[in-house]
Amino acid sequence: MQGVGFRYFVEHAANAIGVRGYVRNLDDDSVEVYASGTRDQLSELAGLLWKGPRWAEVRGVNESEAPLEDHSSFSIRS
Repeated sequence: MQGVGFRYFVEHAANAIGVRGYVRNLDDDSVEVYASGTRDQLSELAGLLWKGPRWAEVRGVNESEAPLEDHSSFSIRS
């Protein structure tokens, strides 16, 4: 999903929902999102990830649990 503003879309959505974590592009052209928040917040973010920005073509979203990391906000990583 690189090149369509997906990371900026995720950053904006996560901050609006109140989720903490990060988004970054991976070498295989996929996007990794690490998010922490309430179950409802994470569910809302997941729904938005499936939609993506209007110019993106989302082919799939894989969800998995990860070790808890301490983030004070949500940001874009390179």
